[in-house]
Amino acid sequence: MKHFSVWILAVSVFFGVFAPCFSAENDGFRRLSVQEYRDKMKAGWIGQIAGVCWGFPTEFKWNDQIIPEDKVPVWKPEMINQAFGQDDLYVEMTFLRTLEEYGLNASIRQAGIDFANSQYPLWCANLAGRNNLRRGIAPPDSGHPKYNRCPNDIDYQIEADYSGLISPGLPNSVIALGEKFGRLMNYGDGIYGGVFMGAMYAEAFFTTDINEMIDAGLAAIPADSQYAEMVRDVRAWHKENPDDWTYAWGKCFEKYRKNPEYQKASNGTIDVKINGACILLGLLYGNGDLDQTILISMRAGYDSDCNPSSAAGALFTQIGFSKLPARFSEKLDNGPKFSYTEYNFPALLDVCEKLARQTVVAAGGRMETVDGVEYFVIPKQTASPMPLELSWDPKPAQDCRYTEAELEQIRDYITSNKLQVGMDKYFPGWKTSQCGQDMNPGFTSIYGEENVLCTHPLDRNTPCVISRSYAVKTGTKTTLNLRVRNYQNYDWLLKIRVNGSPQLEKVINGNEWQNVTFDLTPFAGNTIQIDLENMPNGWACEAGYWKTISITEE
Repeated sequence: MKHFSVWILAVSVFFGVFAPCFSAENDGFRRLSVQEYRDKMKAGWIGQIAGVCWGFPTEFKWNDQIIPEDKVPVWKPEMINQAFGQDDLYVEMTFLRTLEEYGLNASIRQAGIDFANSQYPLWCANLAGRNNLRRGIAPPDSGHPKYNRCPNDIDYQIEADYSGLISPGLPNSVIALGEKFGRLMNYGDGIYGGVFMGAMYAEAFFTTDINEMIDAGLAAIPADSQYAEMVRDVRAWHKENPDDWTYAWGKCFEKYRKNPEYQKASNGTIDVKINGACILLGLLYGNGDLDQTILISMRAGYDSDCNPSSAAGALFTQIGFSKLPARFSEKLDNGPKFSYTEYNFPALLDVCEKLARQTVVAAGGRMETVDGVEYFVIPKQTASPMPLELSWDPKPAQDCRYTEAELEQIRDYITSNKLQVGMDKYFPGWKTSQCGQDMNPGFTSIYGEENVLCTHPLDRNTPCVISRSYAVKTGTKTTLNLRVRNYQNYDWLLKIRVNGSPQLEKVINGNEWQNVTFDLTPFAGNTIQIDLENMPNGWACEAGYWKTISITEE
């Protein structure tokens, strides 16, 4: 009887103490200690940082070609601190900040306001989306192909790591975040690339198998999308020749760069599919080796800092920080904040843990403590992908616009209104449109002159336009007079149009004020539309400075 009682006591202790672990594994839940979660999440950020810093010197210098081995940078531990100004990192921290300030249920419109208010430089889909938001085009239309020429660009793919790092084992949370933040700038495959990455990260907390992680990413996106087709192709080509990654690279190049059927709605070398393929080449052919994973994703070319960042981030998450070689983190400075953010590295880890706790509970899980160890109890999920959308054949836009009250929260919308106040004062009758927000547009004192208008092109394809209508009188000599200059050591292209027709083009350079005149007399007797364009000319510091904009009659 004594032995029987001891046995009963032992069974009671087992089930009393360890039942949560046992039941969680068999009742549709998975358990992850907070300590292990934080170790893996920290590694995910280190992987991103190491990948982007290592590959940064090669970014877009090799397109449609493999980077030669002798051109690959050598990793040095000090390189880790080059991360604080990388857009591959600070953009997604904007999304974390929105979730931290407004909660997991923050609206897509609020997400758009916060993104519109960001002050960092952007490119491609990010820039197009933010410009749309600043003009009052609310999400999801800000990423819709009707308004955004770059819907399939890589942007959300390089920014979606956060979604998996705060959603351990929860692909549907990753998908929901893609719907909220991915639509600010992308559409179709452009969003799917980010969701694929986020879902891989989410599963990386529970598997050390590369293919299981890829399976999880694939399950989270529409199976009939071109992005999903690319994932299946790369895996098949890897299986055909698992020892030579350049074989699969060649297959990717032939289909996803040269075949026009896979370049629809594509922005060329920044397309999400070809860059996603570079990530997969690193993961599959790297065989779990940290250096080789980064190097293969880098040497595949194109966005060769962002791609190894994504590959390393997912792989490092699988491994965990405590198992990483010291060379990837020993020199990291924990003090500086990432540019344009509220987060240094320790604060970044803290906000991710905070949001992960909320995400697990919101998904139907819970926090549980066993023998003094705190666990996430995470419901097992079957991914429910968003519907298929094709960027080259999109569904109708929703005509979403911000209200006046919402626009008052967007700083650059307010700035544009203030800009027109200055135009009315110093250049009456003229109006600006499509003015980009780089280089602090507005009225300023500069280069020895006061009340100078600074403008900047909206993007690399879209000029800032200063315009007005004017009735040209007969019997007088009518002249348009401009006094303009460039930002030091850079240039821009001045275009003068009348009724939409180009009349004069002049490169403004030379670091001095220039007087430009144009004879309007041939248009006498007509009311004409005059457009003065601050055109990009190489896309580097292309501010236009305007001291004089006037029309004289003699």
